[in-house]
Amino acid sequence: MTNNTTSGAFGLLLPKIGQAVSEAGYETPSPIQEQSIPSLLKGHDMIGCAQTGTGKTAAFALPILQYLEINKKRGSSGKPPVLILAPTRELAAQIRDSFEKYGKHTKARHTVIFGGVGQNPQVQTMRRGVEVLVATPGRLLDLMNQGHIKLSSVEIFVLDEADRMLDMGFIHDIKKVIAKLPKKRQSLFYSATMEPAVVSLARTLVDNPTYVTITPDKPTVELIEQKIMFVDKDKKEKLIVKLMQDPKMDRVMVFVQMKHVANRVTEKLEKHGIKAAAIHGNKSQTARTKALASFKAGKVRVLVATDIAARGIDVDNVTHVINYNMPVEPETYVHRIGRTARAGNDGDSISFCSAPERDYLRAIEKLLRTTIPVDLYHPFHDKESMYAKGAAAKPPPRKQRSSRNNNRSPGRRPRTEGRGQRTEGKRRWRGKK
Repeated sequence: MTNNTTSGAFGLLLPKIGQAVSEAGYETPSPIQEQSIPSLLKGHDMIGCAQTGTGKTAAFALPILQYLEINKKRGSSGKPPVLILAPTRELAAQIRDSFEKYGKHTKARHTVIFGGVGQNPQVQTMRRGVEVLVATPGRLLDLMNQGHIKLSSVEIFVLDEADRMLDMGFIHDIKKVIAKLPKKRQSLFYSATMEPAVVSLARTLVDNPTYVTITPDKPTVELIEQKIMFVDKDKKEKLIVKLMQDPKMDRVMVFVQMKHVANRVTEKLEKHGIKAAAIHGNKSQTARTKALASFKAGKVRVLVATDIAARGIDVDNVTHVINYNMPVEPETYVHRIGRTARAGNDGDSISFCSAPERDYLRAIEKLLRTTIPVDLYHPFHDKESMYAKGAAAKPPPRKQRSSRNNNRSPGRRPRTEGRGQRTEGKRRWRGKK
């Protein structure tokens, strides 16, 4: 029996699932959903490539819920029939929320497990049995090693945001999990990029898969109005406070490099009456969850985050992204600003660039193959930063071992030669072999 109240692939869903989709405000499937759902309902393996914010979670959650409902699958103690791996606690929690939203009219039970919180409630939930387990790799392996979770009954396995997992060094944990899965299963592999390492991992997971690649009509960066503000690093706090006086900056994500900087920026904003919260690795999971919930609910206007903590965060209607520190890796810039302009909406990004960060900006513009516009008229504009040649990527000059080396005649070889000397990050041996 199909549901005829919605269009396209949604029409293939059971009425109770289609009803939940409609109640969530969706009538037309996104491209990744339109191409994924029919194949997944037939039980095919999947390799899907699409940017974050394109509806990937619903693309696999809806067919999974239908499979559980039609086949009346029930998880026994510690043995879920569905396992979904995600790279971060926040993303895992969001996936769980999606199953709750789309499966509210079904009998499917679900839970999420991750580190940073006590394991006892998670263990008790697993003992009662769930159909859908969403987990981060570390805590999953921990509970498996303790005997609380067994993967022998998994029938559907999903690896979400695989490229980020590899960036975060989860490859060995992922392989340990895969080794415990039944050979006969339906495997779903989703990633925002398909680099060689990602493709190599995908081949170990799937059997005769359906391939779905969604290229957006307009890349996310083209939907975002980008801007560079050159500013002395000691004036960044004053600049961000000044910018936040604009009421148009309604829901803002601020990215920093270091945890202590996140705390300091948050305190500075709060001191000026601007509601802000920080999330980073030193924050407890309870504090991170509370901060993100407050930001989503509009109780907090600014969320200050490090890159690792912010991975996988999907918040609607982020109006602005501020790069308080320029990212070292140019690809990280694209990921950061992609927190705005979600679901085809427009967005704004502002990047603070000081003199030592000038090379990072050059690398970003090389990646984007464009020059990012510069705001010359903000109150803390710094010409020195704008014209700096960039000291960030250059190592400091090597100190002489003693003052005597400075006084040697030009024809004599310095003492450092022949002992091993670092040059531009590589070890070079000189002298007699």
